[in-house]
Amino acid sequence: MGTFDAEGNYTPRQITERDLPTSFADAIEGTMVELKEGQLVTGTVVKIDRDGVLLEFGYKTEGVIPTRELAIKNDVNPNDVVALGEKVEALVLTLEDKEGRLVLSKKRAQYEKAWGEIEKKKEEDGFVRGTIIEVVKGGLIVDIGLRGFLPASLVELRRVRDLQPYIGQTIEAKIIELDRNRNNVVLSRRGFLEENQKETRDDFLNNLKPGEIRQGKVSSVVAFGAFVDLGGMDGLIHVSELSWKHVEHPSQVVQIGDPVTVQVLDVDFSRERISLSLKATQQDPWQEFANSHEVGQLVYGRVTKLVPFGAFVQVGDGIEGLVHISEMSAHHVEAAEQVVAPGEELWVKIIDLDLARRRISISIKQAAEGGELAAEYQGQFEVDEHGNWVGGDDSEREAAWAEYYKEYGQPTADGSEAVAPDAPAAE
Repeated sequence: MGTFDAEGNYTPRQITERDLPTSFADAIEGTMVELKEGQLVTGTVVKIDRDGVLLEFGYKTEGVIPTRELAIKNDVNPNDVVALGEKVEALVLTLEDKEGRLVLSKKRAQYEKAWGEIEKKKEEDGFVRGTIIEVVKGGLIVDIGLRGFLPASLVELRRVRDLQPYIGQTIEAKIIELDRNRNNVVLSRRGFLEENQKETRDDFLNNLKPGEIRQGKVSSVVAFGAFVDLGGMDGLIHVSELSWKHVEHPSQVVQIGDPVTVQVLDVDFSRERISLSLKATQQDPWQEFANSHEVGQLVYGRVTKLVPFGAFVQVGDGIEGLVHISEMSAHHVEAAEQVVAPGEELWVKIIDLDLARRRISISIKQAAEGGELAAEYQGQFEVDEHGNWVGGDDSEREAAWAEYYKEYGQPTADGSEAVAPDAPAAE
């Protein structure tokens, strides 16, 4: 470059001496690269086509990176991997192939560099970051500079069935197995999530108190209960806490994805476990029954089970009372089957109601003597000419029992529909 004076006049640069600190030959020599196979070189991308990339480095030195050597992902478009003018590190594969070309590999350079970094991360018990590029049998392949295997069971905190949506996602994972001789790297994203969520979990547990009512969503249903996502951690509703009724399997009560309102029963900080109850947020049928019934009232029920000391009769939704053998008849009874059969419907009188122990004592023989009907039956039965309660408009009662039979099946031993016995005498 020349110079400009104060008035703006330009004076060309005068070349009166050699600018190079060395000879021209030495200058060229300084740009020459001495190559050998396995060497790492850095060059500039000067050409891209479907067959690969042309890389220029040193003085008039060019090498080609075939498409298959650009990335560990198969069938890539070279334009998606590099750009013209980009500086790229590559490993020398062959000084001269059969076409006389210097062949390089970008993915091998990444591989060598990645191994060093990964080994260091493993020693430090750190994490690696990579992009999920492929679904394979049993898990995913993650590009971390080399192919890392992420088992399906370690993708999330819970096992994931559909892995396809993870393609293209960038994740962080913990290295759980590393064997360079076998080119084997096994990763765990669950390990990363567990460590990073520990502080969040601790905060969540510290802010969760027994007795609280929380909203959640059922995340899993298993034989012993249901797990509920509370928005920070999962809690377990044991099968015994799903309903006031007997539950054979949790799927009878909840399904995955169901929104639920639960009460926190217990928070175990050492084991990071939360115990929940669904039934605690619902009306206790025993409390409801006790609030609407009194000793001395008549209720209509169905015999559910015979035992040596009497019979159990269902008198409400999830409510069973015991007719002791001494309360079955005014006459001496040796066995319950002499008086009643499973599935039989009959009137009984409440003679004791113990809410604390959840026990109801009822009597067939006292019901035969008459009494006041419980509120739910009043208006549905009338007194006939013999002084017995008989069904009036019993459509609602019949519909209720029809619904019960639909759920539990016809109860009589011979498979025929149970027939209600004569109603007790009215007082």
